[in-house]
Amino acid sequence: MDEIVVQEKKRVLYLTLNRTAKRNALTAAMCNEIVQRVRNIQERADIGSVLIASHGPVFCSGMDLEEVRDEHGLDLERVHEDLFTMGRNSLKPIVVAVGGAALGGGLGLVAQGHIVMASEFASFALPEIKVGFWPFLVFRAVEHAIGSRRTLELSLTGCKFHPHDAANWGLVHRVCPATEIFERSETVARELAKASPTAIHAGLQYARDARGKTLEEAGEIAAKLRVQIMAGDDFKEGIAAFQQKREPHWPSLPENFYREKVS
Repeated sequence: MDEIVVQEKKRVLYLTLNRTAKRNALTAAMCNEIVQRVRNIQERADIGSVLIASHGPVFCSGMDLEEVRDEHGLDLERVHEDLFTMGRNSLKPIVVAVGGAALGGGLGLVAQGHIVMASEFASFALPEIKVGFWPFLVFRAVEHAIGSRRTLELSLTGCKFHPHDAANWGLVHRVCPATEIFERSETVARELAKASPTAIHAGLQYARDARGKTLEEAGEIAAKLRVQIMAGDDFKEGIAAFQQKREPHWPSLPENFYREKVS
């Protein structure tokens, strides 16, 4: 049985954690597959977004502790570093649907989402301190989402927090009824997948490249990308569609996209 179920539908790459007997604990192989799948669609015009979800009552219980302890000759630090910087580097938007508990590395995976949807019954924690460890690689990803002081407190205490706290702190964007979490997340992913690829690519490029820059440096990056977009066909089509009060047909989408929608 595949531990990551992979599907591609309507320009969305679906990655579903499927190791339910182990509470979707992440092995190095699972981390590698997620990272490689996301890397491989960066230049693909037929994929516009990624949706990460899970089977079972637990979204992800974190890293497989047996594997972390034994290592099995794997370069776990590199694998985990790649996973927990994936969202920062991806130029395709990532949606994460959190249907249950997201703990440790599972919380780090949630933090890779550009948009995060959570079930009302989801829960979150950085419990590494309880096994005599510290969430070194996860810390930065979570810190970027909710701030350094909050992340430090959660790392020191290992305490659990709930979806509305996660939303108030900026980790989660929308809290949904449990029965609607996947459908609503899928709707978001599909809406992103049919938006202007040029605009999304440039926007995520700006968010990535401007991080940590001075105001002047960030302004220079924004100015260059703005000129590129305004000279492009998608922007021209967007203006024309707005003026004509119709839905835009983005030139940067694959040629068969609109034909498939009609058929």
